[in-house]
Amino acid sequence: MTLPGRPVALGRLHLSTQILREIYHIFAKMGFQIFEAPDVQTDLYTFELLNMPPYHPARDMWDTFYINEQVLLRSHTSPGQIRVMRKYCPEPIRVILPGKCYRYEQVTARSEFMFHQVEGLAVGKHITMADLKGVLIEFCRQMFGAERKVRFRCSYFPFTEPSVEVDIDCIICGGKGCRVCKHTGWLEIMGAGMVHPQVLANGGYDPTVFSGFAFGMGVERPAMLKYRIDDIRYFFSNDLRFLEQF
Repeated sequence: MTLPGRPVALGRLHLSTQILREIYHIFAKMGFQIFEAPDVQTDLYTFELLNMPPYHPARDMWDTFYINEQVLLRSHTSPGQIRVMRKYCPEPIRVILPGKCYRYEQVTARSEFMFHQVEGLAVGKHITMADLKGVLIEFCRQMFGAERKVRFRCSYFPFTEPSVEVDIDCIICGGKGCRVCKHTGWLEIMGAGMVHPQVLANGGYDPTVFSGFAFGMGVERPAMLKYRIDDIRYFFSNDLRFLEQF
């Protein structure tokens, strides 16, 4: 009786909440637990401990809201990686870290200044890229359908090495090519990679003994793909014509 209520919009769950619960359920079956980190972070956790010292050019990848020189609204969920590693080191880790992120961006049909992300982290002995690929392929097929094709492209993130982008064949056109997928037949859904040795060391783990993988995905954009929603602003507009569909 004393538990807090769950977010409900006129008797219906907010779509972002529905998608988050679906993500939780899929990863729970693969042994991942939920770990929550604060929305307000420090520069140390958001950048420096993730292998981005001051003036590192990779910081430009995130349009960050700074409160002062050291405190900011998190622009990605990756700061939670260091927090969870420092809490559980030297134990193995398998967690997802959901939460809101904030970026200084123009609000358009494809982007918002506030949105949800889900970070994933697994740390242990003998973890390889094959483990990362297996987990993410299984997630994509459970989330978007068993017939989905998944591909991995080389990319760059300062806190993973090697790094990849993960794509699925376009749900709208079935991989034939359309405006949504920019006529490529593929849709990017997340970034991922093996945790950088320096990040493992910053979290307290010996990178010569432990390895791990990490990934990060949005929540609203996968929902847009799954339900063919063409404007991200619908999620936060409280329009009943939109909400009552879900």
